[in-house]
Amino acid sequence: MKESFGERIKRLRIENNLSQGQVAKTLQVSRKAISHYENNIREPSSAALIRMAGLFHVSVDYLLGLDKSLPINFSGLSKKEYALIKDLVNDMSDKNQLLRMQNYNTVISDNYGEEEI
Repeated sequence: MKESFGERIKRLRIENNLSQGQVAKTLQVSRKAISHYENNIREPSSAALIRMAGLFHVSVDYLLGLDKSLPINFSGLSKKEYALIKDLVNDMSDKNQLLRMQNYNTVISDNYGEEEI
């Protein structure tokens, strides 16, 4: 089942160990407004939505459910740790591309035979 806007911001608030009051203060709205957002009773203004995206380190598109990918927060990592993670992601991307090509070749081979590849 698709996560609603309210469920998404509540999850992000809890993951960030923030109270509704703390979020409200940062967004410059009331705690009741945060409760209404989380319960899908009310929608935030565009200004509050932008501040919310900054608070949770996500895009507005992510908050609205238009983008499913979460950014990775690298703050606090050393340059060496960042480089290791970057190398790991690149290696995994290369491996996935190779697997996709192998799967593609298998499908073509299974459907058209070896001589036509």
